Amino acid sequence: MIDQDTAAKTIHEAMSSGADFAEIFAEERRSHTTGLDDGRVEEFVTGRSRGAGIRVCVGDTIGFAHTADISRAGLLHAARQAAAAVRSQGEGVVVAQLERVSPIEHEIEIPLSTVTKEQRVEKLRIAEDAARSAAHEIKQVSAGYGDSIRKIFVANSDGVLAEDEISRVRFSVSVVADGDAGMQTGFYGPGYTGGWEYWEETDPAAVAKEAARQALVLLDARPAPAGAYPVVLRKGGGGVLFHEACGHGLEADHVLKNTSIFADKIGQKVAADGVTLVDDGSFDRGWGTAGVDDEGVPVRRNVLIQDGVLSDYMWDGVRARKTGRPLSGNGRRQNYRCLPMVRMTNTLLLPGEEDPDEIIRQTPHGVYVASLSGGQVDTSTGDFVFGMSEAYMIENGEITYPLRGANLIGNGPEVLQRIDAIANDFDVWPGTCGKDGQSVSVTSGQPTLRVSSITIGGTA
Repeated sequence: MIDQDTAAKTIHEAMSSGADFAEIFAEERRSHTTGLDDGRVEEFVTGRSRGAGIRVCVGDTIGFAHTADISRAGLLHAARQAAAAVRSQGEGVVVAQLERVSPIEHEIEIPLSTVTKEQRVEKLRIAEDAARSAAHEIKQVSAGYGDSIRKIFVANSDGVLAEDEISRVRFSVSVVADGDAGMQTGFYGPGYTGGWEYWEETDPAAVAKEAARQALVLLDARPAPAGAYPVVLRKGGGGVLFHEACGHGLEADHVLKNTSIFADKIGQKVAADGVTLVDDGSFDRGWGTAGVDDEGVPVRRNVLIQDGVLSDYMWDGVRARKTGRPLSGNGRRQNYRCLPMVRMTNTLLLPGEEDPDEIIRQTPHGVYVASLSGGQVDTSTGDFVFGMSEAYMIENGEITYPLRGANLIGNGPEVLQRIDAIANDFDVWPGTCGKDGQSVSVTSGQPTLRVSSITIGGTA
């Protein structure tokens, strides 16, 4: 997108007034979105955006300008605007020679650019037929397909020069079933970092049947109980809990502002024995996977909690430089119009050694949570509330009837301490994480595990 000479001149222009740091972030994004609603293609949208953001730092002050014109003239103009916002009287400015960074590579077998509109629509029609054939109670079916190709270019005054290209695919089905318990919905939407080879391991009919199964199960659901219960979280389904209730509190911006319950606790016991939590931007095919982050830093596997002990936080460039910490590859932004901030990528609680079925058998009475819906968390205290989109009672060590209308209410650090069984299975959940008005793709993952006690906010 930008040649090396233009990048170097732009950085020199941004630094000319005495800045401490300057950066170019350029992005080109192509996307396709297709929606099918009750048998009709309701939308087929293609989009393209391209532009660059220039960031200039003087001390704790940041100047930022963005432009859709990535010509040399456009970039130099944006650099002058950003520099003017933080103009300094500094002298002896040093700009390191640009050196190319090698990103973590993720192979694309079938490029999305080779896929036709008809191929995309065909997957949607297969899904609708499968969902409607599941049961006569299925009344509405919506299916959506989306893919994107994102190319980025990063160069900065520290000498970093990095480029990366990431393709992402996501397919989702939403189903409404009608029965004696009223109308109930089911949703399933796996995501994948890669190309059209996504369909080698994803069956559109299977996605639809899973969404239909969820809706049909809820037709027979009973009101959930209220009170404190042992809770078994199914693999993958509870990953969002650890993302929200624990992951955000391990982002360095919250830590340095002292708005995290985990601030100043490195080296301390914050979770039960056997609990290891990592954030891994290189995780194969994860929804938050990339080659480099949005500051040009190669992504990596960062161990946050090791066997119950807090070992590190996630860092972006500004906060890592300020504290002298190594970069962790967690500087992310929604697009070129945004400044980067500390964000999770693929946040994973690693498997243990126990059999998942045995964990259930060893739970005389409790709640089995298959999937969670939206929730909220206070990073300063760790307190959270999450909806349970699919859950069941456990009675005498067996999963029995389904539940509806319930929330999980608790505290992230307390949940980490109360994990008393970790299975040897594992699954992930792809989603979109919002923070300070920016949204990015992320993955949460975890094995089947048991928390000795969480409050269930039910209605029974």
